Amino acid sequence: MEDGLTIGQWRAELEDTLRSNILGFWIEHTVDRQNGGFVGEIRGDMTIVPDANKGLVLNARILWSFAAAYRIYGDPAYLSMAKRAYSELHDRFCDREHGGLFWMIDKDGKPVQDKKQVYGQAFAIYALSEYYRATDTEEALEWAKELYILLERHACDSVHRGYVEALAREWSETSDLSLSTKDMNERKSMNTHLHVLEAYTNLYLIWKPEHLRVRLAELIDIHLDLIADGSTHHFRLFFDDEWQSKSDHISFGHDIEGSWLLCEAAEALGDGDTIARVRAEALAMAETTLAEGVDADGAVFNEADGHGHIDDAKEWWPQAEAMVGFLNAYCLSGDDAMLRAAYANWQFTKTFMIDRENGEWHWQVARDGTPNVAHAKVDPWKCPYHNSRACLEAMERLAQIPNMEVH
Repeated sequence: MEDGLTIGQWRAELEDTLRSNILGFWIEHTVDRQNGGFVGEIRGDMTIVPDANKGLVLNARILWSFAAAYRIYGDPAYLSMAKRAYSELHDRFCDREHGGLFWMIDKDGKPVQDKKQVYGQAFAIYALSEYYRATDTEEALEWAKELYILLERHACDSVHRGYVEALAREWSETSDLSLSTKDMNERKSMNTHLHVLEAYTNLYLIWKPEHLRVRLAELIDIHLDLIADGSTHHFRLFFDDEWQSKSDHISFGHDIEGSWLLCEAAEALGDGDTIARVRAEALAMAETTLAEGVDADGAVFNEADGHGHIDDAKEWWPQAEAMVGFLNAYCLSGDDAMLRAAYANWQFTKTFMIDRENGEWHWQVARDGTPNVAHAKVDPWKCPYHNSRACLEAMERLAQIPNMEVH
């Protein structure tokens, strides 16, 4: 790996990665010209799966990514992609009978999983808010407000606080709660609450009713009081209605992602005491991730269990979140160890995670950096959001740092 980069060189590498490697890939390879919208799956060998179902999360994340890029760069190609993603959500994912959006549709736009997964509704709010920020499209803002009201009416736990994982199509109770086959079928999860927090933060930037301010403040408290373990500085992952923890697993990627998302939420809220409290926990979580979850090469491990055993595979999204999380911790603390951790992570990412042949990033590499091509390049979860957002967030933070050399 390289001996060092100046801050300016690092920012330039991130911008090139964002525009050429990530966004360029999605523009060139993922537009579904036969069925509309975007292809539902591209295998690791770049084979398109023409009949693949299309996921709400993937499409909402495409909308967020290209809206955010258009807001920064004003590139018409980015606006075209954002408009296409918006139309796909509006025309085919939208449930016009009961409100909200379907979890999964087939290639022809018919719902194949019609439950109202709160995680998916949250990503739609996040993406629609960003689309409004980029284009001033009033319809997008009104739709984001509508989704927020639906979540507050149907998914919010008024007794124990927080949000249930999922509801049936008509917003009634369902036993099918889990996000995926990898997740526990429990009533509440860290992951859903983290992304409701993210969505409400973005919505609050453009719409500031008192009830949204109250909900955002409550979500911050939930993360600090119920989800984060104050003794270990890890997030607990799954819960029952009364917030009893149901898992002893650790997700290093979510820990470091949550550390900076909580900071953004607190800063949007603007309360000084909350900001101070969040920053203290964010720094503790970043220090814990660095101590327990980072390999000698700078990459973040995937998971640990209650016995301390580590899944040593390295996936694309924890690397993206780690770079931002460690940079955020450096900006808060001035601790050079955090800057070095972010830099080492970027060195690993650009050496092993970025696919120099086909574009985009590999889903997963082994501990020695060998790509696992059995994983998809595009699917309902493999999207441009984590890595494009990491580039944008890292560039913003690096712009605050003097142009020194980093090793």
